[in-house]
Amino acid sequence: MKDGKFVVLCVDDDPDILESLTTVLEANDYVVKTAATAEEGLIVYKEVKPDLLIVDLMMEEIDAGANFVGELKALNNKSPVYLLSSVGADLSRTYDTSQLGLAGVFQKPIDPKTLLSILKTKLKRA
Repeated sequence: MKDGKFVVLCVDDDPDILESLTTVLEANDYVVKTAATAEEGLIVYKEVKPDLLIVDLMMEEIDAGANFVGELKALNNKSPVYLLSSVGADLSRTYDTSQLGLAGVFQKPIDPKTLLSILKTKLKRA
């Protein structure tokens, strides 16, 4: 948390997705940090210790998002991680999301109401 607000780290190589997520989340009282690559995402993660992460599956490499999540696991991340994907239901055939330690998967384009509802449920103020 920062200044009483939950911090959400969004990692995606699409600037339009990052802008959209930032607009929706900041308008609903979240602090948003962004990164355009998995490597940059790890740096930001270590700096801000976000309360929740939204990570694109396919960034600079086909499985960069999954590798990033693996790195988070190695760092003993306790924050919920949601994968952002455009591959839909096929994702479960490719990745075991529970084994990756994911809280869930958001489908692109992400529905703001669904996003906010899930964040409200996952992030409860103490």
